Formats: sequence, structure tokens, C-alpha cells
Amino acid sequence: MREILYKGALLCYDVVKSCGVLRSRSAVFVFERECTEDRLWRELLCQTMTDKEWGIGMTELSKRILAEYQMRKTKAQKQRFMDLVKEYFPEMQVEESGLIRSRNIIIGDVDQAKVVLGAHYDTCAKMPFPNMIAPRNILFTVVYSLLVAVPFLLLMMLCLAFLNSRNNMFLLNYWISFAVMMAVMLYVMMLGKPNEYTANDNTSGVVTLLELLAGLDQEQRSKICVVLFDNEENGLLGSAQFNKNHKETMKDKLLINLDCVSDGDHMLLLRNKPVMERYDDLLRMCFLNTEEMTIHIEKASTTHYPSDQKNFPVHVALSSMKKHKMIGLYMDRIHTKRDVIFEEKNIRYLCHSLERLVNEL
Repeated sequence: MREILYKGALLCYDVVKSCGVLRSRSAVFVFERECTEDRLWRELLCQTMTDKEWGIGMTELSKRILAEYQMRKTKAQKQRFMDLVKEYFPEMQVEESGLIRSRNIIIGDVDQAKVVLGAHYDTCAKMPFPNMIAPRNILFTVVYSLLVAVPFLLLMMLCLAFLNSRNNMFLLNYWISFAVMMAVMLYVMMLGKPNEYTANDNTSGVVTLLELLAGLDQEQRSKICVVLFDNEENGLLGSAQFNKNHKETMKDKLLINLDCVSDGDHMLLLRNKPVMERYDDLLRMCFLNTEEMTIHIEKASTTHYPSDQKNFPVHVALSSMKKHKMIGLYMDRIHTKRDVIFEEKNIRYLCHSLERLVNEL
């Protein structure tokens, strides 16, 4: 019976919208709140509204980023990307600071915003093996990390054996071999050739936030500040510097970080204790299960996901995952030439969910 009434409400919605009464998403969500008195109704409406309101295709900016701007590792590549964003968002500001210079892109008023939405825009070096992450399976993460370390340890042993064959200074040879191993590891993981395939890590997070900005009206946009962090791949440096520059503002402000959100139909949402105390009901209302996406809401204290949210006292992290019966939630492909999966349905889901959140703040 409830579903029949729901379909009737949607029919009324279509008629009213076709007459031009509902012209903005703000009006749509007023209608939505009137029609959703319990979780079943919200879930049903969430599924339908996702397709109705965010299923119209990506903006020109997002298409250009995917086609021409996936490499954002060198200073020149980053500047080229910033020039592109400036074309579409003239109000964009660049905050440059830090011993290792980070150039964070800011769109909005950090002090006045009710929520800061972040995503790192810098990209990584191309690696021969993926950076696999299993946030809820520490054993798998440790074992995989050890396997990744094996080639580097073998290199160190070969170097040590070679040096020992030339002289008897074992201690000196050991430290030289260790330095060689660390230099090679640093080059492979951070300083090597830019990866031209970064659809998921983190072109997806950047595109989601720019798509969201393009779809919000002025009143909605006044509630948010979008920050694209630099130097995440070098150790979360850009977000650390941003938090340092805005420490008083960010000590009580909600930060939602999007990192790798386009590959997988399981959306992981991590929140720390301050968020659980203040925003948990709101997050559960806005991020719902749909036919295309399963949401997993987890504690940050018991789930390992190393990204920019860790630098902020009130934080949420969003990331899409796949699921295996043995491993659980996991992410693969990133940092390699296989990082080419860009599911637009994930972007639509996040834009819709984040807009719901903005409207409720």
C-alpha cells in the first residue's frame, strides 16, 4: 500500500515539475521531505531521484578533465589544471604554503561554510603493482605490504652481496645497500613517471565535487567550501597545511573527504567520534542504499583508510570499494595503468547524497 502511495506521489511530482513549478533542486528536496516520513520512503525516493536529478550526464569541465587532465603530478601539470578550473569557477583561490610547497585550490568561504568538502587533486607515479587497500582486513593489508616489499628487499640483499664481495666493511655496505633500496622505493612509489591513468585516484573525487558545485544553486553553494588538496600522494601534506592555516575554523567544522570514489559498488563511509556524536543521524539519512550502491558506515577508529581526512578533528571519508567473500571490502588498480574505471553512477550517487546533506545543514 505504501509503495502505491509513493508511486502516486511521484506521478504528482512529474506533473507539477512539468508545469514548471519545481525549477530547482532546492524545491525538489522540499517536496521530498514532505513525502518521506520513514526510512522505506526515503530509500525508494532516493533511488528514483538519483536518476531523475543527476542522471543527465557530466558537465563539459568534467569531460575535459577525464580526457586531457588526468596527470596532475608535476608543477606544470598542476598549473595547467588550475587554469582550467579557473575558467569555470572564477572565484577559485589558490592557497600556497608549507616547507614543501602545497597549492591547495579553494572554492568558497572556509569561515562561513557549514561543511568543507575535500578531495586531493595531485596524482601519483605509475607503479608496477597496485596500491591495494582492504580497510577492514588488517591481516590482508599487512601481508600484501610485505609482498610488495619483497622485490626491494631482494635488491638490497643483492647490493649488499655485491659490496661484500668487493670489501670487508659489512656495516658500511649494509647502510649503503639500505640507502639504495630506499632511494629506489622512493622513486618507484613517489618520484617516478606520472601515471596517465588516474580515473579513480583521484580524478573521481575531483570531478564529483566540481559536478556538485555546478549543480547547486547560490544558496546551497554558500553552505559549502570545496578544497582540492595538493600533495596527498607525498604524505597528506596539502591537507595538513590547510588545517594548520585554518586551525581555529576547522577544529569544530565538518570535513568530508572524497578519495577514489568511481570503482566499485560498495561505498565506504568512515566517520570519527565527533562526527558520530553530532552528525550520525544526518549521514544515515542522506547516504542510503540503492539498487546500484550499498553503503557501509564504519568507525574511523576501527577502519584503516589513509587519506586527507586524517588531518582534521571532525572528519568523514568516502571511498568506493569492491567486496570479496574472503577479503571483505577492498580497492585495487590504483597507481597503475589499470586505473581506468570511472562509474558515472557513483558520481551521481554522491552528488545526490551530498546535496541532501547540504539541504539539511
